[in-house]
Amino acid sequence: MRRESAMAKTARSAAHRGFPTDFLTVDALSPAQLTRVLATAAKGKQNRRFAARALAGTSTVMLFEKPSLRTRVSFEVGITRLGGHALFYDHSKERIGDRESAPDYGRNLERFCDLIVARVYEQRVLQQLAANCEIPVINALSNEHHPCQALADVLTITEHLGGVAGRAVAYVGDGNNVALSLAQAVVMLGGHMVVVTPRGYALGGEDASAVRGLVQGKGSFTATTDLDALSGVDVIYTDAWVSMHHEDAAKRLKAFKPYQVNSAMMAKAGGAIFMHCLPSERGVEVTADVIDGPASVVFDQAENRLHAQNAIILHLMGKA
Repeated sequence: MRRESAMAKTARSAAHRGFPTDFLTVDALSPAQLTRVLATAAKGKQNRRFAARALAGTSTVMLFEKPSLRTRVSFEVGITRLGGHALFYDHSKERIGDRESAPDYGRNLERFCDLIVARVYEQRVLQQLAANCEIPVINALSNEHHPCQALADVLTITEHLGGVAGRAVAYVGDGNNVALSLAQAVVMLGGHMVVVTPRGYALGGEDASAVRGLVQGKGSFTATTDLDALSGVDVIYTDAWVSMHHEDAAKRLKAFKPYQVNSAMMAKAGGAIFMHCLPSERGVEVTADVIDGPASVVFDQAENRLHAQNAIILHLMGKA
C-alpha cells in the first residue's frame, strides 16, 4: 500500500487550491502566486520566528550532484528554522539514475520524507522525480533553470528599488540557467528584462520565446549583443563566465571579455545596483571595485536565498 504522509496530503491540498505541488521552474507559478511567495519571504525576513513550527515532524532530503555553499546552507538553516529536519545526500560522485533510476528514487524517498530538494545537472532528473512521487520536489539548480535564485533576486530588487514592475533589469554575460529564471521572474512581475550576451551565447530561441509569452502589464523582454542597451537600466546582473560543466574556458573568456562589468559599464547605466548570484571571480566577469562597491547588493541576494526558499517551501506544503 502506498504511503502518503500527512504533509504530502497537505501539499496535495495546496495544489487543489491552485498552487503547484512542485517548484521546478519559475513559470510553474502564476504571477499572482509569485507575488504571494515574495510577500511570505518578506514576512519571514522581518521575523525570524515566522512559521517557526510549520515543518515540525517533517524530513527533507537534499540530493546534490553539484557542490554548493549558499544553496546547501540556506536550505538546511531555513528548514531548521521552520522546525523541520534536513538530510543531505551527496551525489557528487554518483549521479541520480546511475545506480538506481530516478523514478525509483522518487518512489523510495516519498516513503521516508516529506520534501525533496535536488541540485542536479539535468532538468529531466527533476521531472522524473516529480512525476513519480507524491511529495513536493524543489529545483535547487539544474543546467537549464535556477528558480530559487530567481526568487531571491526579485526579492532583493523589491527591497532595494521598491518593486520589479516598471524597472529595467539587465543581465550581462552568458544566457544560462540564471539568466533564464531571472528573465521569467522579472517579466512575470511587469519588469523590463534585457539580456545582453556575446554572439552565440544568447538564451535559446525557444527559451526566449517562452519568456516573451510570460510578459505582464507594461513589461518587456529584449535579447541583444549591444552593450548600449545598458543605458539607464536599474539593475546590472552578471554571473560567472566559466561554470563547473564548461570545458571550453579559453574560448569563453575571449568571447566574454568585452562584457565585463566594470565602473565604466556601471556609469553607462547611471545609478544601477549591481547583482551577482555568486561565486564570483573578481577581475574576470566583474571588477573588484564594482562587486565590493556601494552599488553592490550581492550579499543581500545571498541572504535572501534562505527567505525566498522558506517561502516557496511553505506554499508548496500548504503552510503559508
